[in-house]
Amino acid sequence: MMVTKIFRHWDLSGFPGGLPVPTTLAMDDENLAALIADTAGRVLQVLAASELWAGAAKGGAADRLSNQVILEALRTHRPEDAILSEESSDDPMRLGRRRVWIIDPLDGTREYCDGRDDWAVQVGLAVGGVAEIGAVAVPARNALWRSDRPPTLPPSSGRLRLLVSRSHPPAGIGRIAAALNADIVPMGSVGVKVSALLEGVGQVYVHYGSLFQWDSCAPVALARAAGLDTSRLSGEALAYNGPGTALPDLVISHPAVTAEVRAVLDRLLPLETTDGPGVARLSCSPPDING
Repeated sequence: MMVTKIFRHWDLSGFPGGLPVPTTLAMDDENLAALIADTAGRVLQVLAASELWAGAAKGGAADRLSNQVILEALRTHRPEDAILSEESSDDPMRLGRRRVWIIDPLDGTREYCDGRDDWAVQVGLAVGGVAEIGAVAVPARNALWRSDRPPTLPPSSGRLRLLVSRSHPPAGIGRIAAALNADIVPMGSVGVKVSALLEGVGQVYVHYGSLFQWDSCAPVALARAAGLDTSRLSGEALAYNGPGTALPDLVISHPAVTAEVRAVLDRLLPLETTDGPGVARLSCSPPDING
C-alpha cells in the first residue's frame, strides 16, 4: 500500500444542489472511501456555516446528515458490503461478512459545535477483521488523508509528545506521561490525532475508555499504512467487526519509540492510578470514559 496528505480548496459553491457521488461511477475501494469522506466533509462545512442550527442541535443535525450521505453512497457503490456506523443501529448480519465499512460520520462533534478545526469524517473498511482502508477528511484544515497514499513518516526527535483526548483525557494518563518523560498534547478527533502523528506533531497516542470501532478503524488503517505501530493497551492486535461495537483502548506510536512505550505500559498496567479526578485501573477493560 502506498499514504500522502492531500490539500484542496473546498469550493462550496453550488451546494446544496446535489451530492457529487455519481450513481454509475466505478472505482476501487480506496478512491471510494476518499470520495465519500470528502463529500460528507463538504456537506458538513456548509452546515457549519448555516444559521439554521446552533450548539448541540447543530452537532446532532451534522451527525445525521453526514451519516445519510455516507450510507447512501455505500449502498449505491458497495451494496453487498456490511456497514457499521456510529449513527445507525448495529445490524448483526455484519458478523457474517468479511468486508465491513466502519464509519464515523463526524468524529469530534464537540469540536465541530465549538467552531474548532480538529474534527473529522472517517470512512474505514475492515477486511477479515483488519483495518485495511481508511480515509479521513479534516475539512476545516482543507485536508484529506488516505491509506493508499501514506506520507513519509518523519523521524522521531526531541522530547516525547503524548497525544490525548481534549475533552476526555483518560484518568491516569498523567502517570503514563511522567513515566515516558513526555509532554501531554490534547486535541479532538482520533483521525486528527493520527494525522498529527503523521506530521510529527507527536510520537504517541494513548486512549482507554469508551472508544468504539468507528472511532479508530479509518485512523488505524492510515497509521498502519504509514508505518506507525498500532495495538490494544495490552499489546494485542486491534480486531474489527467483532460482536458488540466497543473497542475501548488504543495505542499508536512511532516505531522508534514503541519499545519504550510498551515497556512503560507493561509496567503500569497492574497498577492503580489516582492522578486527576477519579480512580482508574489501566487494563484492557478500563473505565467508561468517552473521547
